[in-house]
Amino acid sequence: MRDTAQGAKHDYVWRKSPPISVGFGLGTAMLCAFLLVPRAYASKDRDTPSPGFVTEFSAPIEDVIEALQEVLQDGTIHGTLMFEKEPALTGAIAVESTPLFGAWKGAGKVFYKIRNDALAPRHFQGSADQGTIAVRYVVAGVSAERTRLRIDAIFVETAQRATHPSDGTVESSECKAIQDHLQAMQLAEREAADAQRRRESADLARQTFIRQREDEAALLASAKSSAQDLEQRIDSLRREIQRRIKAPGASLKAAPFRSAATLTNLTPQTEVVVLIVTPHWYGVETPSGQHGWLPLDQLEPLP
Repeated sequence: MRDTAQGAKHDYVWRKSPPISVGFGLGTAMLCAFLLVPRAYASKDRDTPSPGFVTEFSAPIEDVIEALQEVLQDGTIHGTLMFEKEPALTGAIAVESTPLFGAWKGAGKVFYKIRNDALAPRHFQGSADQGTIAVRYVVAGVSAERTRLRIDAIFVETAQRATHPSDGTVESSECKAIQDHLQAMQLAEREAADAQRRRESADLARQTFIRQREDEAALLASAKSSAQDLEQRIDSLRREIQRRIKAPGASLKAAPFRSAATLTNLTPQTEVVVLIVTPHWYGVETPSGQHGWLPLDQLEPLP
């Protein structure tokens, strides 16, 4: 408004030499009154729905809400800043509602995050004062494995109550933050599922080996009447499937190669059960029930 008033003043000085008519003064007053209308209209237009940023995720709605909660609590309005030396605008809080948005009347669950006392934040059209940034998230299920997310962001000046829409950077950046959390969750779920399958495979191998040992023990019991011979056979079987760690100890690996991640360190003389045999590695189970891999040269038969 200062720019408009200053422009009117300049116009008056330029035309000062001719006589000023009553009609000209009336026209100038009407022009100034007309220029005041857009700012008043902008404050009323705050509740008018905008197109927003809409996307869909291939994930259940519960997973999307869990990822969204991480972003709601991270204290950041992504995709905007106030000063060039600060890469992100922090100090944001999650709220249950805000009058800066009208009541949501559509389907889905609604969440809000605001940042008070923001000074002319970037990527809000025409923002040049202090005010509040508000972000609205609407999450709705499309199907059991697909979820729609809508994000809207606005900046409302404290003094003038003028509303400035985002240019889309805030919405897309908030969506990217949610997507990153969701992908991390999905990756963790896949890794947990893979680990479960490996445990099940190891358990199956152990059970198969135990059944074979039991079958051999039963055959041996029926073939030999001597309890001493039977005990010696069982002891021999135990030696076949058990080894102990050589000095100075060994690292239990997550996979059969030396650069694999170390699961734990085993002390010398620790006895392990052999589940899987390869030319250079044993898949073993430790006394604590942990599964992993050990190189053959770090194991020795039981005495």
